[in-house]
Amino acid sequence: MKAYKKIVLAGGNGYLGTVLAQYYKDLADEVIILARKQAPAAGNIRTVVWDGKTENGWTVQLIHADMLINLCGKNVNCRYTKKNKAAIIASRIIPTKLLGDVIHKMVDPPKLWINITSATIYRHAEDHPQDEATGEIGYGFSIDVCNIWESTFFKCETPHTRKIALRLGIALGRSGSVFPRLLNLVKMGMGGRQGGGQQYLAWVHEHDVARSTHFLLDHPELEGIYNCAAPYAEKNADFMRLIRKAYGLPVGLPAPQWLLEIGAFIIGTEPELILKSRWVKPQRLLNAGFTFQYEKAEHAIHDILSIRG
Repeated sequence: MKAYKKIVLAGGNGYLGTVLAQYYKDLADEVIILARKQAPAAGNIRTVVWDGKTENGWTVQLIHADMLINLCGKNVNCRYTKKNKAAIIASRIIPTKLLGDVIHKMVDPPKLWINITSATIYRHAEDHPQDEATGEIGYGFSIDVCNIWESTFFKCETPHTRKIALRLGIALGRSGSVFPRLLNLVKMGMGGRQGGGQQYLAWVHEHDVARSTHFLLDHPELEGIYNCAAPYAEKNADFMRLIRKAYGLPVGLPAPQWLLEIGAFIIGTEPELILKSRWVKPQRLLNAGFTFQYEKAEHAIHDILSIRG
C-alpha cells in the first residue's frame, strides 16, 4: 500500500513537474498533472487538461488530494518588455487565484497546497545570506512579481488546507533549468566566471526539491514561507570552476559584464538573471530537521554529470 492517495501538480508538464511526478509515482496511488495539452498516461501519472483560468472538469481532481503543488508561471528567461512583464505576472496570479477559489469551496480539499515561488525575492546579497526571518526583500520587476504572487497566494482563504510558499533557488538537474546551459559553456571553452564572478548562486539539487516537498507534506505543523536552496551557496566563479573540474576542463574563458549584457540582448533575456547575487539560506527547513542530500555544489555537480553518462 502506497503512502498517499493523490498528488496534484498544477502546471506540472515542465522540467520540475516531471522531476516531481517521477519522484511521487512510487509513493502515491496516482499523480495528476494539470496541463494545457493532453499527454498519454505513464503508469499512474495522468494528465488532465485545464486552461489555468476557468473552473471546469479538472476541479474534481483536487478532491481528497494529499498535496497540490502549483508550478504555474511563464519562464522569466526573456526580455522584460511590457508584454512579457504582463504575461509573467498573469501566468502566476491567475492560476493561483483560481486554485484558491476552487479550494475555498471544496468539502474535501487538498491537505497541503505548496506554491512554488522564487528565492529571487531577496535583495542582491554578497555580505550575508538571506533567511526567512531576517532576509531583506529587494526591488525591481522580479521582486515585484514575487511579492504580488505570494500576496495573492496567502490571501486565498483555505481554512482546511495548509499553505506553504516554497521560495525556490535555481534547481540543478541533468534535463532542464540552468545546468545544461552552463555545461554547454564549459564544453565550448567559455566556462569561466560570468561578470565579476563574486555573485552568489542559490542552487538546489532537483532531488532535494522533491525531498523537501515530501518532508513538508509529512510535517503538518509546518506552514508559511520556506526557502528551498542548498545550505551552501556558491559564488559564480567557484561554481563554474567546479563544473570545469568535474567535466575535466581546467580552463574556461570568462565573460565580462559588458559582454553578458550584449549577449543577453541578442538571445532575448535579462543580464540580471546571471549577475544578481542570490545568497539564500533554508533556515526554516534546517530548523525543522530537514537534511539536504546534496549540501555542497561539488557533490551535486558530480552526481548530475555521472547520471548524464
